Amino acid sequence: MKITAIEVYNFDLTYVHGVYTMSGGRDVTVLPSTLVRVISDSGHEGWGEVCPLGSAYLPQHADGARAALRLLAPALIGLDPTNHAAIYDTMDAVLMGHAYAKSPIDVACWDLTGKAWGASVADMLGGVRQQRFPLYFAVPLGSPERMTRYVLDRRAEGIHRFQLKIGGDPSVDAVRAKHIVDSTGPEDLVIGDANCGWRLNEALIAARAMEHLPRFYFEQPCPTMEECIEVRRHTSLPMVYDEIVNDAGTLIRAVREGGAGAFNLKVSKVGGLTKAKLLRDLAQELGVQVTVEDTWGGDIVSAASAHIAASTRSRALLSVSFMNDWTSEHVASYQPRSRDGFGSAPSGPGLGIEVDVAALGAPLLRCGS
Repeated sequence: MKITAIEVYNFDLTYVHGVYTMSGGRDVTVLPSTLVRVISDSGHEGWGEVCPLGSAYLPQHADGARAALRLLAPALIGLDPTNHAAIYDTMDAVLMGHAYAKSPIDVACWDLTGKAWGASVADMLGGVRQQRFPLYFAVPLGSPERMTRYVLDRRAEGIHRFQLKIGGDPSVDAVRAKHIVDSTGPEDLVIGDANCGWRLNEALIAARAMEHLPRFYFEQPCPTMEECIEVRRHTSLPMVYDEIVNDAGTLIRAVREGGAGAFNLKVSKVGGLTKAKLLRDLAQELGVQVTVEDTWGGDIVSAASAHIAASTRSRALLSVSFMNDWTSEHVASYQPRSRDGFGSAPSGPGLGIEVDVAALGAPLLRCGS
């Protein structure tokens, strides 16, 4: 089997609840998602997606992904899409780094391979270990009252895992966290996510103020590994690492030096399903829990996350996000679909979803025949 063509599309995604606010005054309403279609000479095709959360969250952005794909796509024409190692070696030979831009090609090749072999991506990732898994919803930064109302609305929809956006004034953040913990019950998990918003002194103040909150996790308080390690030394709150874990080396350091109890596995940030499987398996062996998610995205991103989650040991899985619950637009008939706060992996071959190509318009880029 050989790759005969690669196409790149734009698909704008609107946040379903209006404005998504994080620390540092970062607001999101609409984001451009980049979809990649890999076509083979066998008639099979696969889809991948990458949607950076703006340009000030991580060192990545939509135009950067598209520029990188213009370099990567020509080098992959004629290669076997089912040989994921060779695909990755070729991408790395063409372009150093830029894992997020390589992610949609990698995911598309997994999707195509599954369709060709008649196997789901979850089967290829090791097999389905759980038929359904708990989802979380992020709670945009706002007043304590507004954030609490948002949590209660999502809780009424069946969600019991909440990621609070904090990272501003530590004293006010402590009030936000207490409001929400007090308003929820023993079946709920609350994670305070600063998105790197504090420096060390601020994070220590916040940790001290939130130390005795039950069912509360502390996520990514500072922008550097060194600061987060120091914060962990001063708090007994379970620590979740996110933005600074992007490969095996940083994951091992977060566990050994930073006392990581969990980390967020963003599929596109680490470079796609090939790299995500490596980090997921490593975390399971190290006894660290995993939240499976992505920077942003729609149906394709959600399907990729679902297959990683379904093939993860239940005790190792902290939570999952279906990003298509967070967006108004859908390119694959809003599949996979959440149910009462839980998600499942599609059972069909590959990612198990059907992309509506007609909804995408003309491709931004087409390479090959």
